[in-house]
Amino acid sequence: MRLIIGGADQGKRDYAKKTSGIEDGCSDGRVCGWMGVATCRGIHHFHEYVKRMTQADLGSFFRIRTDDLTLLEEEAQAFSAWLFQMNPEITIVSNELGYGIVPMEKSDRLWREAVGRICTCLAAEAEEVVRVVCGIGIRLK
Repeated sequence: MRLIIGGADQGKRDYAKKTSGIEDGCSDGRVCGWMGVATCRGIHHFHEYVKRMTQADLGSFFRIRTDDLTLLEEEAQAFSAWLFQMNPEITIVSNELGYGIVPMEKSDRLWREAVGRICTCLAAEAEEVVRVVCGIGIRLK
């Protein structure tokens, strides 16, 4: 597993294409289903996929309930373990949401927390973690 993170519009997807060769077989987290994530070579907009998990519109057996932080941690660990088992070669591209202004809406704050916890679990299992700034990849792990 490979995790590529960074701010919005920092060139993460282009970096992933250049270094992972995921031009084909890449799913878009804004629209793909849970089986797409289990079988694709890569996923971009992963943070949006997590948002859809919090809204239960994936038709998935995974639903992230963000209203209970203890449960959220357990669900993040369970989802990450499932994804690593189903698709250990996946490249995941996600925005970092923990910087900047804290959202006013509670649902947005909890979604941001869910993305952070899931990405933390994924980073622990990932073979490589890269942060992209201005199109330049900085290897963290």
